[in-house]
Amino acid sequence: MASTHIMSAYDEELKYLSRSISEMGGLAEQMCGDAVRALVNSDGALAQRIISDDVILDHSEREIQDKAITMIAKRQPVAADLREIVGTLRIAADLERVGDLGKNTAKRVIAVAGTGVPRKLARGLEHLSELALVQLKDVLDVFSTRLVEKAEAIRIRDEEIDAMYTSLFRELLTYMMEDPRNIATCTHLLFCAKNIERIGDHATNIAETIYYMTTGAQPEGERPKDDSSNTVGATGQ
Repeated sequence: MASTHIMSAYDEELKYLSRSISEMGGLAEQMCGDAVRALVNSDGALAQRIISDDVILDHSEREIQDKAITMIAKRQPVAADLREIVGTLRIAADLERVGDLGKNTAKRVIAVAGTGVPRKLARGLEHLSELALVQLKDVLDVFSTRLVEKAEAIRIRDEEIDAMYTSLFRELLTYMMEDPRNIATCTHLLFCAKNIERIGDHATNIAETIYYMTTGAQPEGERPKDDSSNTVGATGQ
């Protein structure tokens, strides 16, 4: 967090942004976890609640944007304070997208309710979701502590989610090839799996933003990636 200021009102405004990010993160995390549960259990009522909750998340992002813009105009922050406010804007945008991904997954519940999700595929989706949600939870903890080493560890860990997504992608294609009647359901599940994988990407974005907010520098090196789903089915693969 930014250092203490002479004007206590300024500190309160910065604390407001921090609290708002924590609240957004908690809701986004809950929406995504519930979306996967709704999907594997064909729970239409839960899916509808998730879709409704997205409005709350959108409203929270707009409030953070308005507050941040007002602070920049009124306080004219520089250096660490400016990074704090701009970083908060970036994190709020990532969390809003995480909520959208949870909502989009929930929208698929009705489409697959008729056939259900095969148990083996459900386990794969649940495992992928666990990895992504741990990534999200850990990065929200880092937002509170600003431990740069942990932010770096989260960034590196993203490739584990990519590898799991690629494995699930292959499995879904196999189901479709084995029985054409599986194509419709598995296509919806492919979209859901990609939504979950993207949650991990946004968590990694947040880790990189926290690193910048804390150090004033960008993380070194390219972000590790292990998503090879684009090669699945190619000749020789």
